[in-house]
Amino acid sequence: MVSPVKVWRNQRKLRDYLGHTGVIVSYSIIRVPPFGFAGQAPYPVVIIRIDGSSSRIFCQMVDCLPDDLRTGRSVRLVLRRVTEPDPDGVIPYGLKAVPVSAPAAAAGEKPGLRKGRS
Repeated sequence: MVSPVKVWRNQRKLRDYLGHTGVIVSYSIIRVPPFGFAGQAPYPVVIIRIDGSSSRIFCQMVDCLPDDLRTGRSVRLVLRRVTEPDPDGVIPYGLKAVPVSAPAAAAGEKPGLRKGRS
């Protein structure tokens, strides 16, 4: 089990980036996921350059159709569920990227590489 102190410290770091915007520098589709992410595969991961900073963030991209994934696309960092709850029922949350303008969402379609997955 992860120490509650480590979880709290990590959440303080996440808070610094939550809601920030940036652009996709690079991306890839994960087809063979690590343990705990099998139910989400395939899913895109991106490297984002944060606007107004030299910082870069590596995270999962959500609410984006595969054809809309491209370098230079504007994204915003949001808080989302990362994996399934652990045996104690704790739901892990982390940063994920969403498109600043999601054309599929505007059309009433639920976007994503796999419907119902974040």
